[in-house]
Amino acid sequence: MDYSARASQQFRSTTQNSRGTGQGRPKQDDSDAFMRLSDQEIAGCISDIGVPFSREDLMKPQPQQIQKVFEWFAELLMNITRETVEPAMRAAAEEVCKEHMDIIPSDTRNLMGFYASLRKLLVECGITDFSFSDLLRPTHDRLVRIFSYIINFVRFRETQTATIDEHFNKGELTKNRIDTLYGENQDLEARLEEMHQERKRVESSVKEKQKRNEELKAKLLELNEGQKKVAERLERAKDEKGRLTGALEERTEKCIALRQDSEKLRPYALQSSLDLQNSLTSLSETLTRDKSLTDTLALRTRALQTSTDTFAVLATDVAACIKTLSEISTELVKEDEEALLAAKRRDALSERGNNVREVERTEALLQRQLSRWMERTEALRRGAAEKSEGAKKRMEELRGVHRRLGEERGEKGREVERRRVRVEQVEKKMADLKENIENEIHAAHDEYLKMDSHIKLYITEMEQAI
Repeated sequence: MDYSARASQQFRSTTQNSRGTGQGRPKQDDSDAFMRLSDQEIAGCISDIGVPFSREDLMKPQPQQIQKVFEWFAELLMNITRETVEPAMRAAAEEVCKEHMDIIPSDTRNLMGFYASLRKLLVECGITDFSFSDLLRPTHDRLVRIFSYIINFVRFRETQTATIDEHFNKGELTKNRIDTLYGENQDLEARLEEMHQERKRVESSVKEKQKRNEELKAKLLELNEGQKKVAERLERAKDEKGRLTGALEERTEKCIALRQDSEKLRPYALQSSLDLQNSLTSLSETLTRDKSLTDTLALRTRALQTSTDTFAVLATDVAACIKTLSEISTELVKEDEEALLAAKRRDALSERGNNVREVERTEALLQRQLSRWMERTEALRRGAAEKSEGAKKRMEELRGVHRRLGEERGEKGREVERRRVRVEQVEKKMADLKENIENEIHAAHDEYLKMDSHIKLYITEMEQAI
């Protein structure tokens, strides 16, 4: 956890003034001396936090014990220890050294990572000249100064616990709300993707049905043309059959009439030889005519038999055509059923389209909400920038006052004491104000970054879906 936004500005300003006015001199200025605590007070504070520590330990510091105290302060303020930095340092060593990782021992590597985190903390506390020698070769004067600044920072932090908890809870609520909205957005995107896939499947099925329908229509047209031709041939065959049947009946009637006439004339032929001769002559003539007529009728009979066979073949073809027509009727019934099913699917597809449009309206609403949030974020950023500029100006003024008070401190002892109290109060107020402003800026910036990443992700997935 990073407490850079909650650092006390009075510690930072006094340290900067100290380095600006007394750089290159071994002794500290009056403002640094103001921050220093007594050895007994430092030892008591460290013992109170749970680490056994005495005034003698501060006078004759041991590196292991001092490192333990620093590690406890880092864990209290930043939740960082040697164990927490070990994975990152091991990964960095694997990336840099690769197969030569044993060159740097793990304890040294972890201590270096802990030193980097501890330096960030001490910079925020006001110690800008912290070095690695303060861990390996600590001195009494350096430890008094460092521990004094850390203890003052811890005291200041404890006075701002309510504000810290309030802003932390606000950040957690905002994070939970963003996670909820992101989850809802993911659900809607998954639902939209499913609807798009279902729409593609339905469209492909409809296209296949339409293609099959067109093929069946073309086949039906061809069959209708063939049926018309067969019907025309059947009509011609029926007409020819009727004509030939009438001619056969007519010939048959004539033959029966001739036989009847022959039976009637037979008794007369037996009367006399002359008569018989005459009758025989007439009968021979009649027989000749009848034979010729019979041959003619036989020829016609064979022609009629051929026509009958042709009619049978045509009847078979007509039966096959009728069967084909019945199959076509069955296919048409199936096609009607498929058309009804396609209509139902078109209705379902239109309903899915309505759902898609509803999702698009929801997306547009979310876009408008996003634009409003971005406008609010921009307004908060501008307000925070304006507040920050005002705070910087006021901080510069207070720093000037603080410098003048430092110059007059030797001349006005008691008056400096009263003004110091007032300056501390003003600086505390300014620190609170800056802390609130920086918290608002960081919260707005984090929210803007999260919303921006969510928007980019959503736009990318929408483009992929489209």
